Amino acid sequence: MMAQAKGDAIAELLKRSKTIAVVGLSNSPLRPSHGVSAYMQIQGYRIIPVNPNIHGALGEKAYASLLDVPDKIDLVNVFRRPEYVEEIVGQVIRLKVPAIWMQEGVINERAAEKARQAGIFVVMDQCILKEHRARFV
Repeated sequence: MMAQAKGDAIAELLKRSKTIAVVGLSNSPLRPSHGVSAYMQIQGYRIIPVNPNIHGALGEKAYASLLDVPDKIDLVNVFRRPEYVEEIVGQVIRLKVPAIWMQEGVINERAAEKARQAGIFVVMDQCILKEHRARFV
């Protein structure tokens, strides 16, 4: 099973999520993480960049790690290679974030299962922009 979340579950997640921490968000407008996050920001979501290599993006201060974010996070969106996802899931579990979204091409079954076991809603190998647009635009 590629993705646990389908249909209305994704719509519900997107409706109740207000603050999205984006791990791997680039400050370069040429990167997919930037374009997708800018779209979500325009749709009314608060975007928190998580990337140790930048100071900020999209008018928001960037944090080196999820563990450094002082605000409540509703959803973590991951733009990192699959081998980094397990560490991110560990932080999501520690912070008790209710959901993690792995973008298209980000597939790590072991990390996804670890998150599900901890009661975290998992979306994997799907684009949040495409899913949002399909349901709300």
